[in-house]
Amino acid sequence: MPVRMNGIVAIGILVMGISCDSIINEKHLARYEGDRHRGVCWVGSREPLQGGEMIKLSRTGASHISQTPFGWQAHTTDPSIRWETHSDKMWWGESSDGLNTTIDTAQSLGLTSILKPHLWVRGSWPGEISMNNESDWKKWFGQYKAFIVYYARLAEERKLPLLCIGTELEKTSERENDWREIITAVKEVYSGKLTYAANFTEYESVKFWDALDYIGIQAYFPLSVGEDPTLNQLRQGWEKILPKLEKINHLYQKPILFTELGYCNTLDAADSPWVWPRERKNAILSEEMQARCYTAFFESVWHQPWFQGVYFWKWYPESRNASPDFTPQNRLAEQVMQRYFLQPIPGG
Repeated sequence: MPVRMNGIVAIGILVMGISCDSIINEKHLARYEGDRHRGVCWVGSREPLQGGEMIKLSRTGASHISQTPFGWQAHTTDPSIRWETHSDKMWWGESSDGLNTTIDTAQSLGLTSILKPHLWVRGSWPGEISMNNESDWKKWFGQYKAFIVYYARLAEERKLPLLCIGTELEKTSERENDWREIITAVKEVYSGKLTYAANFTEYESVKFWDALDYIGIQAYFPLSVGEDPTLNQLRQGWEKILPKLEKINHLYQKPILFTELGYCNTLDAADSPWVWPRERKNAILSEEMQARCYTAFFESVWHQPWFQGVYFWKWYPESRNASPDFTPQNRLAEQVMQRYFLQPIPGG
């Protein structure tokens, strides 16, 4: 009997210690600010909006849209960047006229816009951008500074609350001092909050989070291997990721924002979520799997005290029937998104 009691006491002390550690850790996490972002990545249209394109989105409970103007590089080692000031051959929705009109349309429906400029690299992706020598690095950062300041001025003119200063520029973000100069230049013309959209393979190595307001992550984390994982397996996938997110939140004391998150409507969607639809032509289509991935995110991440919000990739002005695709529109995933967007956040 005494031995058993001692064991119970010891276990009780151990449990109490674990609970205290958890409480202490939670107290030291940076909580989200204001309202949690219920966002989608808005696709800029080729032609001007005709009216009514955002009405259905506004009914889902969405609060934010991200808009994406592009800059272009000929290849990953080319230090030259072109954008709107260099060419008028761009889709209307990605031009300043289109951005402004979309901002106005969104505001009329209670939706907040943020700007999230991207670089488009022919035959590759931004994560592979890397210069061959210091001279080219200097030129590239000079060009990039002009590019991002151009859109920072637009964001300031329209009093947008958040600007993303870069997206998935994984091999450039290693150059901390160059990025700090970019941030300084942006802050000279823009007074809102700032984030950077780090790839899910990159965010832990970024060293300039302290100079920004949110830790932005392109959250295409693999959650499982193979096809058709259960909801429980998907939640287990997130359980392996959450401690790393809490660690970076604690280290820099910044809320975490998923600047992108998305899943294709395919049975293998959770295996490599970043894989582009055209590379999934042989995949088995499954709305149920896409919706299951959305559910796992909401059940695992949405209620976390450090989580600033999410932007789902992606939402078209006009519904499309192409498959596979990332959009949740007119699919079971949209119903999941709407259900969680419209209900109060537990503990929020």
